[in-house]
Amino acid sequence: MSQHETDRRTFLARSAGAIAGLTILPSSLFAFDFRSAGPRVAVIGAGRQGRAIMGELEKIEGVAIAALCDTDSSRLDAGLRRTRDAKGFASVEQLLSEGGAFDAVFVATPTHTHRQVAQACVAAQQNVYCEAPLEATLEDAAALALAARSGGKIFHVGFDARSNPVYQLARSFYLSDAVRDLVNIHAQYHKKNSWRVPASDAAREKLLNWRLDPEVSLGLAGEEGTHQFDTVAYFTGRYPRKVRAVGSIRLHDDGRTVPDTIACQLEFDNGVIMSYDATLANSYGGRFETFFGTNAAIKLAQTHAWMFKEADAPTQGWEVYANRQQFHNDEGITLIAGATKLAEQGKLREGVGLPNPPLYYAIGDFLKSVTEGAEVKCTAEEGYRSTVVGIKTAQAVATGQEVTIDQTDLRIG
Repeated sequence: MSQHETDRRTFLARSAGAIAGLTILPSSLFAFDFRSAGPRVAVIGAGRQGRAIMGELEKIEGVAIAALCDTDSSRLDAGLRRTRDAKGFASVEQLLSEGGAFDAVFVATPTHTHRQVAQACVAAQQNVYCEAPLEATLEDAAALALAARSGGKIFHVGFDARSNPVYQLARSFYLSDAVRDLVNIHAQYHKKNSWRVPASDAAREKLLNWRLDPEVSLGLAGEEGTHQFDTVAYFTGRYPRKVRAVGSIRLHDDGRTVPDTIACQLEFDNGVIMSYDATLANSYGGRFETFFGTNAAIKLAQTHAWMFKEADAPTQGWEVYANRQQFHNDEGITLIAGATKLAEQGKLREGVGLPNPPLYYAIGDFLKSVTEGAEVKCTAEEGYRSTVVGIKTAQAVATGQEVTIDQTDLRIG
């Protein structure tokens, strides 16, 4: 019996007849406040993701961004202008030797540098939030996961679906048998964007545009797909056994060799097929994951989620509180945290989506682990397994050949 099947049986035994109670979670409970703990944090990497992390940290009461580190002086200076009282460092070594004591360190450097940076932080006995994917090669990802496991401190991988309150609620419906038997899965990432960052010289061009460098980049499958592959693992407890994929350049014909568009099939051992496509050439539909079952489909879109029921699916008592939205010819029940209470207050439509992006909740959960000893929502081992899927899918895109994922590939020793 898989871990997912065990979790599902336990969930059903505990929650029969009480699914509505799971939704009584007012949105105000999703705000984090660490004024009593006052965590002092450092951010390594002042690029796009580092800036996003700083933006979310600044929303959280009690958190002090004490240090910012980046090897690129222009980015470091720009990042320091965004923060209050943070000290700048040009290297990880300088940060760890001269920065003083930190309660937590956030690693938001390019994927292929995570091992070097995060391992240095682990060796310095720091609590680490490492952006996902974990690394760009199987060897480096395994080495980092092993170091994290033996480091004795908190290590959280930034797959944020596991911290997302809407996804947690949707997962409770999935585990309650609302979907019933899983038929297949579809996910996509569509965002019209070149991925190219302007640079003043060739050296800086190579540094800043690492995602377009086939020597180090996992492309769309790794940089975006791993997050969605982890969502599937979080819901189903399963990882694919085979991957087929193709990639091409459909828009950005600027000399790059990393595809701007990919299409993938991930095959699971229970016969379920996940279809996944990602593109930088079109934005329609954005990012979402859909689980199709014999009773219902659940669609997840970061800050929102919906359930589309089959006509012959049984009606549950909680549905009287449900808000519905029309999608073409289908009607979706919005999966809203706090639905019952919001209905009582006449504010149901105000609570349809999360007030913050998923990154906010992942950061908050990590800091709860650091300051309160809360369970780590995405461990190094879990982050490693989803990273393996992303790396293997990137290999399938690059070769155009079917790639196998063995059980041994998912173990770090």
